[in-house]
Amino acid sequence: MTTVDSPRLSAGSRPAIAHRDALEQRLDEYFLSQLDRSVGHDASFQELWMQLRRLAGGGKRVRPLLLLSTHRLLGGARDEDALRVALAFELLHTALMVHDDIIDKDLERRGGPNLTAAFASAAEAAGVGARKATAWGEASALLAGDLLLAAAVREVAETDLPAQERRTLLRIVDDGIFLAASGEQSDVAFGLGLEAADTIRIRTMMARKTAGYSFEAPLRAAAVLAGAPAGLGDRLAAVGRSLGVIFQMRDDLLGAFGDPRSTGKTDRGDLREGKRTLLVAFADGSPQWAAVAHLWGAEGLDDDGAAVLRSALESCGARERLERELEDEAVRTLGLIASAGLPEPLAAELSAQVRSGVERES
Repeated sequence: MTTVDSPRLSAGSRPAIAHRDALEQRLDEYFLSQLDRSVGHDASFQELWMQLRRLAGGGKRVRPLLLLSTHRLLGGARDEDALRVALAFELLHTALMVHDDIIDKDLERRGGPNLTAAFASAAEAAGVGARKATAWGEASALLAGDLLLAAAVREVAETDLPAQERRTLLRIVDDGIFLAASGEQSDVAFGLGLEAADTIRIRTMMARKTAGYSFEAPLRAAAVLAGAPAGLGDRLAAVGRSLGVIFQMRDDLLGAFGDPRSTGKTDRGDLREGKRTLLVAFADGSPQWAAVAHLWGAEGLDDDGAAVLRSALESCGARERLERELEDEAVRTLGLIASAGLPEPLAAELSAQVRSGVERES
């Protein structure tokens, strides 16, 4: 189950455009400062920061924009601190994305080579053998992710907020990382067959790996920054958890049936890695899946083999069942939004996110 970019927030309003512009400027300033800081270090370390800047340049910024728009729609006035925390969430997402690609052995991200692939390719071009080049690429990517994890925490720690609120925000970010690590480990264990993975456990893994840091945490952080009552923050968190499950369900579908030109990633990754997604759980036990299951998780899975697996997932009804579950989760999320006592513009914004999450193609 790969980590990909989330559905776009609704765009076009002046505040949304201003938020994106300010965020892009702050993100670029961050990477430029790190490039300046790396001067005097090895050329490969400077290249690491250039590759990170390139990789970060293609995101939809859903997590920071969700935080910034929610802060504004809750009547928040801490624009500078909100922007700093929003930057932290984008750095956190990039870090987890880089680490996820290492774990999944993926080499593509956002329509091009990811950080592992870029460093491995350069090493091979310099005459290093394939095995050592891969080790170099993965080591560089691992370190890059570590650097961004630390940076995300540092950005929150440097906000100009009262100590208690700053501690609360740090706890929110820490909880997001904690849950993501737990979910990632479960995801790997399920794929390796080390732990049993029924649909309930898979949904729990999805909520931990994706929903926690991608939706729940930004919404909680926005409520803290806006000075909203704790109860409202809790209700927003519940919306975020459900919205994150929608995103991950759609991600599972795109991982097998999506167009790589839209997703920016191969449509063989989850099938090649033997990811225990809801699609596979729904297919398990059917004669159609039993006939082709030997291809699932095959290291050398090619396009023809992937097509055979996709056909089985459709013919046994797994795809249709997941699409129904996705719609059911969307109805549940809309109900949570309607009962949360949110300002109407915020409720409308989050409701639009639900539909976007169900229909997105990237």
